Amino acid sequence: MGEIIAIMNQKGGCGKTTTVVNLATSLAVMGRAVLIVDMDPQANATTSFGIDKTKLDYTIYSAISGEVSIKKATFPTFIQNLFIVPSNISLSGVGVELSKLDNYHIILKNILDEIKDLFDYILIDLPPSLGVITINGLVASDSVIIPIQAEYYALEGVADLINTINLVETRLRSPTPIKGILLTLYDTRTRLSRDVFRELKKYFEGKEHLFKTVIPRNIKLAEAPSHGKPCIIYDQESNGTTAYLKLAQEILDMEEDD
Repeated sequence: MGEIIAIMNQKGGCGKTTTVVNLATSLAVMGRAVLIVDMDPQANATTSFGIDKTKLDYTIYSAISGEVSIKKATFPTFIQNLFIVPSNISLSGVGVELSKLDNYHIILKNILDEIKDLFDYILIDLPPSLGVITINGLVASDSVIIPIQAEYYALEGVADLINTINLVETRLRSPTPIKGILLTLYDTRTRLSRDVFRELKKYFEGKEHLFKTVIPRNIKLAEAPSHGKPCIIYDQESNGTTAYLKLAQEILDMEEDD
C-alpha cells in the first residue's frame, strides 16, 4: 500500500509546488510508482508538466464532485512511473461545496483509498491556506512534509502550522505525523540562511525530523516550470536537481528504516 504525503505550508513562496514536482519526479526515476494530486486551484503542479489547465476534460474537481472516478481523472505524465490528477480554477469553489456536507473532511480520503494500492507514493500539493481543501488533504494523508524558506518570517509561522496540524488531528481524530521539515531556498552565501538553519535545528531538536537535505536557491529550479518540465528533465546537472534526488533517496532510506 502506498504512502500518501501532503506537502503543505500556509505561506506562499516557500517552494511547496517545486518540492512536489521535483520530489515526485525523482522518486519516479528511481523506479517508484508515483502520483501527484494537484489540490491547488492555481494548478502550478499541473502546468509544471506542460499540461494546459484550460483544456482538461477531467480534474481533481471532477473526482471530488462525483462526475468521474479518480481513475478517470488520473493521467500519465511524459515521465515513466509518474502520474498526475490535474487541477484548474474549477477547484476554487469546492471548499464551499464540501463544507455543506456532514463528512466534508473525508471526501478526498475516500477517493484516494480507491487507488492507493496502485502507487508507492502519492504526493498532494495543497494550497497556501488552511481551509477545507487543506483539511481534506491532511485527513487523506499518512504524513506531512513542511517546506520552510530560509528566512525569519518563515520561522515565525512554523509553530502556528504545527498547531493547526495538531488541531485537525485532535478534532477530527485523524493523526497525520510530520514526516519532516524541509529547508528550501537556501543560499550558502548568506549569513541569514545559515542562521535560519541553525535556529531550525535548535527548534526542532527532539521534536520533529529535519531533513538532512537542504534545497538551494537555484535559478534552474525557478526556470523549469516555464518550460513545462521538472528540473531533473530541464537540467540534469543543476544543484536543484541534485538536491531533490538526495531528498528522494533520504525518503527511501526512511522507508527502509521503518
